[in-house]
Amino acid sequence: MEEKRILAAIDKVVYRLMNLGGADYDQDKKTSKDDSSQGLIARDFGIEEWDWPQGVGLYGLTKLQAYYGDDRYDSFLSSWFDRNIREGLPSKNINTTAPFLALMDLVRRKGNPEYRRMCLERAQWLMDELPKTEDGGFQHVTSAIGNRNGVSLNDGQIWADTLFMAVLFLNQAGQYFERHDFIEESVHQFLVHIKYLFEKENGLFHHGWTFHGRNNFGRIYWCRGNSWFTYGVIDYMAAFTAVPLEKGVRRFLVDTFTSQVNALLSLQAPTGLWHTVLDDADSYEEASGSAAITAGIIKGLKLGILPESMREKAELAVEGLLSCISDDGTVGKVSAGTGIGMDKKHYKEILVRPMAYGQSLTLLALIEALGL
Repeated sequence: MEEKRILAAIDKVVYRLMNLGGADYDQDKKTSKDDSSQGLIARDFGIEEWDWPQGVGLYGLTKLQAYYGDDRYDSFLSSWFDRNIREGLPSKNINTTAPFLALMDLVRRKGNPEYRRMCLERAQWLMDELPKTEDGGFQHVTSAIGNRNGVSLNDGQIWADTLFMAVLFLNQAGQYFERHDFIEESVHQFLVHIKYLFEKENGLFHHGWTFHGRNNFGRIYWCRGNSWFTYGVIDYMAAFTAVPLEKGVRRFLVDTFTSQVNALLSLQAPTGLWHTVLDDADSYEEASGSAAITAGIIKGLKLGILPESMREKAELAVEGLLSCISDDGTVGKVSAGTGIGMDKKHYKEILVRPMAYGQSLTLLALIEALGL
């Protein structure tokens, strides 16, 4: 793969990410149930709000900066955090924990005492105050629709998204603060989520599980939901620096990852991307989930977890992602925020819009591709 071509694409994508602008918060307050079911939630758009789309976006920026080995984006990151802190953070929940991934990176490198306090406080909140499901799972509490200061409890529910939005951060905080209880809880959360979301019949992940009725909702194998694990588990294992991951747990995570990747590669479209409903070729191809899947697979190849025979399909996936990038750096084919649905129709009708996480997850895949 041509390094110059990939670097040029990275430059365009990151510029667009940093200039996505803000959201119409007055419109957000008017969000209807029909709007939200299609992913039309105003606060999700742009780069300015403190929520999960922007949090994932910022995390991609920190990964790119780490690749370059300098601090070229620190001014943007610090300004983003300081502005949001001044204006007031939204409610505490799983999704609003995502920006703490990038904040934790700043703490590790810069040691800002206010940022440090905030990270420790949020990690402790996850441990002590976040509602838990049966088996102690992190209940997927989100910001309320139309009210950034309220919450939707999603009582008794665990979602695949939680692993990326909150559990990655909890482990990173545990490593930095030398808090074994944080680290052990992060391990517990990965195991609980695998227990209830991994489908042993086909190697894929369900979007969610509810303890009320004890089922996987519509039993839909959603692309981005699967990708939160594909990349998330690799990133998670790599973060065990100060405290090592137990060998038995690591082996279990690697085995689950490998099973999932084998299943995903059997469903890859000829373009190199994956469909938003993985096992439904009539659903549209979706770039953000495809990007995180690609990043996880390439990282797995580099670490020797996956066989070299998968390299060709990984390169095909990168080509597919490059084709989604417009001249101005916008990543197309990205589905908007997606709540759990009871049928495939729900996922097929989610709007396709430029999103911060679409830019960011594509960056992650392209960064990994540089090492192929």
